[in-house]
Amino acid sequence: MNNSKKITRITYIALLALLLAAPVLGLYPVFVMKLLCFALFACAFNLLLGFTGLLSFGHAAFFGSAAYITGWFVKSQNWTPEMAILAGTVGAGLIGLVVGAVAIRRQGIYFAMITLAIAQMVYFVCLQAPFTGGEDGLQGVPRGNLFGVVGLQSDTAMYYFVVAVFVLCFLFISRIVNSPFGQVLKMIRENEPRAISLGYQVDRYKLLAFVLSSALAGLAGSLKTLVMGFATLSDVHWSMSGEVILMSLLGGVGTFFGPVMGAGIVISLQNLLADKVGSWVTVIIGVIFVLCVLAFRKGVVGELQAWRERRRVAALESSPQA
Repeated sequence: MNNSKKITRITYIALLALLLAAPVLGLYPVFVMKLLCFALFACAFNLLLGFTGLLSFGHAAFFGSAAYITGWFVKSQNWTPEMAILAGTVGAGLIGLVVGAVAIRRQGIYFAMITLAIAQMVYFVCLQAPFTGGEDGLQGVPRGNLFGVVGLQSDTAMYYFVVAVFVLCFLFISRIVNSPFGQVLKMIRENEPRAISLGYQVDRYKLLAFVLSSALAGLAGSLKTLVMGFATLSDVHWSMSGEVILMSLLGGVGTFFGPVMGAGIVISLQNLLADKVGSWVTVIIGVIFVLCVLAFRKGVVGELQAWRERRRVAALESSPQA
């Protein structure tokens, strides 16, 4: 196990070094920033599905509402980016508190349908509210100056800000999952009746996990608005919820790096194929998803971890007994 942890730590350090060197290596900063925003979105969703066992079909409501809130405060109220991001994150968390308080009363498909229904209400509000720009959305959102000092107009400055936020959030999610609170979430996922019999107030744990996931999804949406300079109805549409589910399942639900891998695959395919095949990119990604689910039922990262575990067990069984 120590060797496994060492390999994982080295891998993360190498990936961090690659992220920091990406602009020097010639990678397009805006593309990598978009990828990181959606990777954070997928990690937030994975906290709910992978570690708590709650399948939400309405996570786009938190991602998109935060995108609109941040865009409106920066563009119309001239707020600094960090305050607008905070407002978007808190707004998404409060919406998540309301949605979660209603949804956790049910389980399974009923829980998923409640989240989808409320998300459609949020979509209607974003379509009709005067400050959202309707079908045009919020366009030309400026990045502003971080803390009123550091200008984020430069792609390089914005890139390192997004990397810093993503790394901190990734470590935060890791800390949550490995804490006693996270262990209770895993118990609820595996055997909820047993958690209840042990005296845990399961609904409170579910609600807190839902709010944390919603707030982190909102943070991803806020960052995406500043990176891309706009917030549109596609950010809050039900298809965005389907996209984050696809990313999580493709990379590996219940793994730390799986959602990041899944987001990387989906965003890269969209970027690579959009200009070549147009709207057919959705069909192609769907086919790839079906094939991956059939071949890698635990997701790409999940299957790699299972393969490494099988090798470890086989090595232990073949080693001579002391």
